[in-house]
Amino acid sequence: MRADRLVSLVLLLRQRGRLSATTLARELEVSTRTVLRDIDALSAAGVPVYAERGRHGGFSLLPGFRTELTGLNHDEALALLVAGSRRGAQAFGLGSALASAMLKVIDALPESHRDAAAGLSERLLIDPETDLLSRRAPADEVPDAVVAEIRRAVLAGRRLRIRYAAVDRPAKWRTVDPIGLVTVRDRGYLLATRSGADRTYRLSRVSAAQTLPEAARRPDRVDLDRTWRERSTRFRTGGDQIAALVRMDPLRRRELVDTALAVLDEETDADGRLRLEVTFQDARHAEWALWQLATDAEALAPQWLRDSLRDRAVTIATRYGAAVSVDG
Repeated sequence: MRADRLVSLVLLLRQRGRLSATTLARELEVSTRTVLRDIDALSAAGVPVYAERGRHGGFSLLPGFRTELTGLNHDEALALLVAGSRRGAQAFGLGSALASAMLKVIDALPESHRDAAAGLSERLLIDPETDLLSRRAPADEVPDAVVAEIRRAVLAGRRLRIRYAAVDRPAKWRTVDPIGLVTVRDRGYLLATRSGADRTYRLSRVSAAQTLPEAARRPDRVDLDRTWRERSTRFRTGGDQIAALVRMDPLRRRELVDTALAVLDEETDADGRLRLEVTFQDARHAEWALWQLATDAEALAPQWLRDSLRDRAVTIATRYGAAVSVDG
């Protein structure tokens, strides 16, 4: 509805300051012509929005302008309440704050919407702690004090000292310029730079953190989604990656694809099984991923991967092949 879009436009200008017509069109998912018509409609309604021309121009609200934008509709309130059930906020130490915010959202709703929205949100569950087989989804655990300190540095734009343990390495202190925080499948990451180079730190590997008084050396604005995609791409295409040819049950395809870095090629054999060429970060990653699939997947190449999986299977078979006394 146009009324909802006009409210969103005002909120964007209030929260982000001057924005170009192109940026507004992208955020609102409309054409620039529609944005210009909406700007005219707001001006006619008395909203003090004005244009600044030039290379860095755009649209802004008169400084100090405030207005009450009340009236969440039914679906908007439901979306907020359902979002409050997600565990992603826990990764940033915001679980209690999110719960408090949800109570305020409910309290601010008209009474006619309040009971309906709260009741319907009970019918929708996102990312439960276990699946149907009672397998608990792995989630990183980060001390509240550590994640709170990291969050403080990120939001305040201050430099940060962290005691970080990289894989198979002892923990050591390092000073970074924090850019933002990202959570993916209940795993939290700090995006930062160190001595000007891009760095991505997993929060569960940070044992201590200290906000420094000096300002972080970072851009004033950041497109965190794009930054994450770019770093993810570099991660998948860098390092000592290996490629493996795997023949597998199509019903387990998603599990392999979810853990592999990339799928380079895929075809279906005459018997219906899939043949995929996939890449892994390193040998340990490849062996772990294929071991999870048991007999539903077979590594055809490289030979060292087949040998490694065979040796592991032989060790397990030998251990369980011998009789054991349970009488003590």
